[in-house]
Amino acid sequence: MEFLKKSLLFLCVFFLNAFVFAQDESKIIKAFEESYSLETKGEYAKSIEKIKSVFDSESYEMNLRLGWLHYKLGRFTESMTYYQKAMDLMPYSEEAKFGMINPATALGKWEQVINLYNKILEISPKNTSANYYLGTIYYGKKEYQKSYDYFKVVVDLYPFSYDGLLMFAWSNLQLGKMREAKVLFNKVLMISPNDSSATEGLKYIK
Repeated sequence: MEFLKKSLLFLCVFFLNAFVFAQDESKIIKAFEESYSLETKGEYAKSIEKIKSVFDSESYEMNLRLGWLHYKLGRFTESMTYYQKAMDLMPYSEEAKFGMINPATALGKWEQVINLYNKILEISPKNTSANYYLGTIYYGKKEYQKSYDYFKVVVDLYPFSYDGLLMFAWSNLQLGKMREAKVLFNKVLMISPNDSSATEGLKYIK
């Protein structure tokens, strides 16, 4: 009899917890739904409040969402705080790192931006977005060998893609690799005939 009572008590507690959990999940989903709706109207502050009404600091999804919404609202420091929490919760997450890059860029934290891209490449060495944007950063810093190396990864994976080809062409040009640059600029023109940047680049090649 005692065993039966304990079993019944366990079942009651189990179903009660399951019921509460289902209610909580329903509230969370509803909060996200309303948050998305408000975001589409540009009402970012209200969208944030919807998530905060059900906020759990240990939720990766909520921290990621709040990181994005604070970024959209121009609250870059707060955005980075939420993205950092998301990264702490899911250390291998690329989306949280890419998210963090947005407010870090807005605040001009370029060393942190570079570090974030490198962390992504530690996980996914062939990630084309990370390679491309690192290439553009180093091109802007006039570190053309580094930009060349990153753009080469992109072009090796996407040999007929406009952005990668164009920047790889310019990197070759800056390194004095005129023959390679000419070939690349002409490939860009195959994608985008009369492209002004490719046409300009070819003017430097005799």
